[in-house]
Amino acid sequence: MKKILMIFGTRPEAIKMAPLYWELKKYPQDFNIKVCVTAQHREMLDQVLNFFDIKPDFDLDLMRDNQTLFDITVDSLRKIEKILDEYNPELVLVQGDTTTAFTGALAAFYKKIKVGHIEAGLRSHHKYAPYPEEINRVLIGHIADYHLHQQKGQSKIYIMRE
Repeated sequence: MKKILMIFGTRPEAIKMAPLYWELKKYPQDFNIKVCVTAQHREMLDQVLNFFDIKPDFDLDLMRDNQTLFDITVDSLRKIEKILDEYNPELVLVQGDTTTAFTGALAAFYKKIKVGHIEAGLRSHHKYAPYPEEINRVLIGHIADYHLHQQKGQSKIYIMRE
């Protein structure tokens, strides 16, 4: 059984990850799925979690007033490290281009855990446009072992590169 940790923290990430979560949950003999949310955007994330009936196994509860990219990055890395040590997944899945996705991928890389990157988005090839998303996409792209894309309207996941 493959242990997989999904890490996300924003509404768009949760919307994109929910179908994959429920698809993998159909195969409990093959996958042990756990969800870690950073709650980078608490209220909007909780709406989506409730809608898709996803109950996180780990909640970092990072959202706070006037948080900076430094706060999110440092707090995420420290807390994700503990979760990776506790759960010891074989694969970490992140989605998109957020700071949560970047820190999830970086933490997994530090622990030598494979990373799957789902839907990295379009590239501007200008590291400050959009900021910080473009550099997050590039860095996650270099860290990721698997690049996955979901076809619109289908539950199949296509591995673009391994």
